[in-house]
Amino acid sequence: MKKTIALILLLAITFSCNEDMDDNTTLSASVNFKFTHDWNDTLINSSNLETETVTNANGEVINMVRFRYLTSKFKLTNTAGDTYSFEGFKFTDLAEEESYNFTPDINGIPSGTYTLSFIWGFNEEDNIDGAYPILNSASWNWPEMLGGGYHFLQFDGMYNVDTPNPSPFNFHNGTARVTDGLFEQNFATIVLDTPIIITNEATIEVKMNIAELFTNPNTWDLNVLDTPLMPNYDAQKMMQENILSVFTIGEITQ
Repeated sequence: MKKTIALILLLAITFSCNEDMDDNTTLSASVNFKFTHDWNDTLINSSNLETETVTNANGEVINMVRFRYLTSKFKLTNTAGDTYSFEGFKFTDLAEEESYNFTPDINGIPSGTYTLSFIWGFNEEDNIDGAYPILNSASWNWPEMLGGGYHFLQFDGMYNVDTPNPSPFNFHNGTARVTDGLFEQNFATIVLDTPIIITNEATIEVKMNIAELFTNPNTWDLNVLDTPLMPNYDAQKMMQENILSVFTIGEITQ
């Protein structure tokens, strides 16, 4: 079932061109996106997600159990300021390698130099409670009492695993509850300034360094902030700040 969900979600990404683009523009290139994940220099994928032992910036030794996240509204912007938008969302589960990458169904852009941006989670317009059956079936909903909509991240594991008394953590990110009945949007806009030169059929590697979630600008102390974090406003805003340094552009192949 998981694999089926992942494949359907990849197909859910649709492509649309900015309305300001000239209709006569030659769409001579195409793009594929390849997501890779690591903990600093250690590759993390489905084969070692639950077995790799890593250490965060605060010195806690960690074993990961689950890592799933949501991204949406991918955009490529060229040097002239023209934008090509990939509408929809991408749900990634590190336990399912089929969910790492996608090729948009409608796929054509002019050759040129681009930068990539996307939304971490959903923005306010898209983060509608119960609106996406595929995410509902993946148990991805964010509790209504915490603002509704959907998770942006589920990161679960154990920390202090090098001691006799390891403890669980649930690093879950979504809408931030200010007080009962008052909520704050908590998505982040990821802007990657590395130039991407596209001349033909290009594969763009997007690298995610999971360790950065615990590093920059907030060094995360799991002994203080482990669980529950979903109703913790300060923890949610710290996560939003840390996510900005997680993604980078990797290899471009074509």
